[in-house]
Amino acid sequence: MTATTPARRVLLAAPRGYCAGVDRAVIAVEKALEQYGAPIYVRHEIVHNKYVVQTLEKKGAIFVDETAEVPEGSIVMFSAHGVAPVVHEEAAQRRLATIDATCPLVTKVHKEAVRFANEDYDILLIGHDGHEEVIGTSGEAPEHITLVDGPEDVANVSVRDESKVVWLSQTTLSVDETMETVDALKTKFPQLISPPSDDICYATQNRQIAVKQMGAEADLVIVVGSKNSSNSVRLVEVALGAGAQAAHLVDFAEEIDEAWLQGVSTVGLTSGASVPEVLVEGVLEWLSQRGFEDVEIVKAAEESITFSLPKELRRDLRAEAAELSGKPGE
Repeated sequence: MTATTPARRVLLAAPRGYCAGVDRAVIAVEKALEQYGAPIYVRHEIVHNKYVVQTLEKKGAIFVDETAEVPEGSIVMFSAHGVAPVVHEEAAQRRLATIDATCPLVTKVHKEAVRFANEDYDILLIGHDGHEEVIGTSGEAPEHITLVDGPEDVANVSVRDESKVVWLSQTTLSVDETMETVDALKTKFPQLISPPSDDICYATQNRQIAVKQMGAEADLVIVVGSKNSSNSVRLVEVALGAGAQAAHLVDFAEEIDEAWLQGVSTVGLTSGASVPEVLVEGVLEWLSQRGFEDVEIVKAAEESITFSLPKELRRDLRAEAAELSGKPGE
């Protein structure tokens, strides 16, 4: 290396990758397959990550879009993003044994929605239209919930009583954009109240803080994550907002374009909350082969939160499914 060649380094975000809710959901599918045998049906992707879904499919998980696709007398698991009450009703009608792998932080938002609806509040749900988590939360109290998809959507919002209005949010949003939306809502509805605790999950916030810390120093930020992962997409936006010259989302190392490295001496690297560490290791190896061997950790927070597995995994669900469907147990 000549004196004029800048040192090539990688800034590696910490924390990154799996959050407690994703870890719980993925382990729940693995445990269910181990405990009850294949197939285990999963309604929608258990988490938004291509590699995780493909790996679980190889082990015997079958991912379906709708409850109606699950054969009667089977076991179905609900994804980490949560489902509306009507989905639980559909499962009962089809005589399915269910495992609920909803992230406990999403469940908290569902409970807040139910409580505020019972108190006859108008609920302004900040989130992205069509996202599974938003569909699930909205389904808890559809007549009380209005979706607000970003600050530009605030002008369209109306409420019945400005003294009884509260905001809730999807857990995987950009903290900055959410607060921008909240500020716009408070300008329009000065009596707007906030939820009892911050809805945006600790893991989403921590990953965004780490990216902000590295963004100003990085010529390029690579975010490992899938395109349908809301929190991964947000990390790309946060990196660019923090001053990174370029930022890209990839599922695997082989998706990185060598042209991105032109003129780059510092690469920031992180991963979304549904991404296993093996994929980050693949990117580190890819970068190392191209001279980016110096790795520095950018630490934003310590994470020690864990969640217990769904209680349904402590029951004999195959027997329950057989009983529900009126078929004799195996």
